[in-house]
Amino acid sequence: MEKFTTLTSITAPLDRANVDTDAIIPKQFLKSIKRSGFGPNLFDEWRYKDHGEVGMNNSKRPINQDFVLNRPEYQGAQILLARENFGCGSSREHAPWALEDYGFKAIIAPSFADIFYNNCFKNGIFPIVQSNEVMDKLFAVKGEITIDLETQTIAANGQQYSFEVDQERKRRLMNGLDDIGLTLQHAEEIKAFELQYFKTYSWL
Repeated sequence: MEKFTTLTSITAPLDRANVDTDAIIPKQFLKSIKRSGFGPNLFDEWRYKDHGEVGMNNSKRPINQDFVLNRPEYQGAQILLARENFGCGSSREHAPWALEDYGFKAIIAPSFADIFYNNCFKNGIFPIVQSNEVMDKLFAVKGEITIDLETQTIAANGQQYSFEVDQERKRRLMNGLDDIGLTLQHAEEIKAFELQYFKTYSWL
């Protein structure tokens, strides 16, 4: 998992509340358990005018030009802005996989569904909670904003907005540690335990 310290990027303003995980990555794309390859089908039903299926050539599909991710001024955005209750619905981990594979590194919204919120941290995406008042100001920004995890601030249009984050999650993000990375920090202790265990119980 990549380290997250500071991020400066344009934002993609998805001005919708209650965006569920089936909208983020529709159910027909959940056949793979790999973490990569979902980006082209992120928000599939909103990005394209036809019905998407696994294996389709997305470059030949009709595009919804009005959808935010298809507009040229938002290409390359690594920060997604959203409204209340982002990531509600089923608990599929494919949703943060799709967001990460597309290129998003942070999502800012007034609230998130609990399971989605937790899955974001596990997959290297930083979900930040801000008030509706601050969100209105961020949606109005034309240009880049900067997220600084160390100082827990967002800088936009000459203003700074603070945010809260659990300190253990902050440590994990800043060090690029997912659950596997945390375990590997104790690799030597695990190896020593295994050697001693099989020495003691050699008949196993």
